Amino acid sequence: MQLHEVYERARLARDPRFDGRFFVGVRTTGIYCRPICPAVAPKRKNVVFYPSAAAASEAGFRPCLRCRPECAPGTPAWNGTSTTVRRGLRLIAGGALDGGSIEELADRLGVTSRHLRRLFIKHVGASPLAVAHTQRLHFAKRLIDETNLPMSSVADAAGFHSIRRFNDAFRKTYGRSPRDLRGTCDTTLQRRSGALSVRLSYRKPFDSHGMLAFLAGRATPGIEQVIGNRYLRTVVVNDQPGTIDCEFNEHNDSLTLALHGIRIDALFPLVQRVRELFDLDAPIDDIADTLGSDLRLGELLESKPGIRVPGAWDGFELTVRAILGQQVSVKAATTLARRIVDRYGERFVMPESLSAEANRIQLTRLFPAPARLARARFDAIGVPGARIDTIRNIASAVARGELDFDSAQDPDEFCAKLTKMRGIGDWTAQYVAMRVLKNPDAFPVTDLGVSKALSGQGKKKTSVAALNRRAEAWRPWRAYATLLLWGSLANAGG
Repeated sequence: MQLHEVYERARLARDPRFDGRFFVGVRTTGIYCRPICPAVAPKRKNVVFYPSAAAASEAGFRPCLRCRPECAPGTPAWNGTSTTVRRGLRLIAGGALDGGSIEELADRLGVTSRHLRRLFIKHVGASPLAVAHTQRLHFAKRLIDETNLPMSSVADAAGFHSIRRFNDAFRKTYGRSPRDLRGTCDTTLQRRSGALSVRLSYRKPFDSHGMLAFLAGRATPGIEQVIGNRYLRTVVVNDQPGTIDCEFNEHNDSLTLALHGIRIDALFPLVQRVRELFDLDAPIDDIADTLGSDLRLGELLESKPGIRVPGAWDGFELTVRAILGQQVSVKAATTLARRIVDRYGERFVMPESLSAEANRIQLTRLFPAPARLARARFDAIGVPGARIDTIRNIASAVARGELDFDSAQDPDEFCAKLTKMRGIGDWTAQYVAMRVLKNPDAFPVTDLGVSKALSGQGKKKTSVAALNRRAEAWRPWRAYATLLLWGSLANAGG
């Protein structure tokens, strides 16, 4: 069946599984919609399909005010199609083109700007600049609809840097000013105990309980905390300490992000970091189709659908934690991390907007900077000497700029570079690539938990060679297979 035939069936059925995977341009009205739009479905001859909202916008269509394309879950249609495009989209969503050029973006990705444009047109249907513009516009539209923030604040948060550019963009796209578009505000989204809040949508199913359990088991005391369906942690954004407060709302398939002590102009790139932290844009149907063909993984998917791979807020912090977790239990690694943070982490004063919950929220530290751990003694903490040397070497390399965790890096090249450092093996490198670089195919093949989960109780352990052969069928989603297998065991992984 041709792809357009699949899209046509999904459009007529208003199939929610395809929401965000493509958009429908309607020639007779000049608007573009989500496939779940409740309006009367136009005739087939009057519609054209686009792989992204940016492509529909580039073709001259306006966003539908009824189905609100800006509210569609993250578009995963190009995931796995082009590694360069996938990495580029992550950087754009993080604000790479707000103050930079396509040439600089292409240089970070290791390609020419001409080739990058060609890849984006092929896989996304629009240029990198068009993608960046559409993302900013959609983000601003959501803030207009869901908060009562002043328009100047909305413009700053969405990265327009100019109220005139902001107004012009809306008039050109929607045919009216931002103020004319503002309807009844849901002020509960703007403020939660005095903090700025935004709602982030995700694609169902989503195993939020599994995600929070994974993060809770690895939360560094003083830095991170899971309370019920909330995840909180201390952060530093633009040299300003603050807190992110993320709460799952299962009844409306979204996550509410509240910011405490963080300036609004940091909101746009910060939202993308949170989306990656919780893997909100995972192409869950594609993952299930691939992994479900394996009998063991299929059983796990049936019992716990909606698997996600938790990301990491800070690459250096996650790497230190991974080193501490080598050859010890998750609980033991957490104890060691707490001791390091207590001794070397900067003290954190909880923002006033969280003061009412001070009796149960225990966020007291910021994770130590690389330069500080590079010269730390680590005496009487309980960390083995070899791992102390590894942490110091990693911290020194990061402090000198010789090692970074830029998501634009090629994952294979990153792992090769990391494993050249003494004390870093393939397991650690793959784990860091999985959670920091968000490589969906990262695979710690030597992990004992993975082997145990596949073998089952009382059976002979699966060999590394046999596991590698079996995992070929899981590509390009081996990281998700790993999380599924870890989830079937207690106290496994990282």
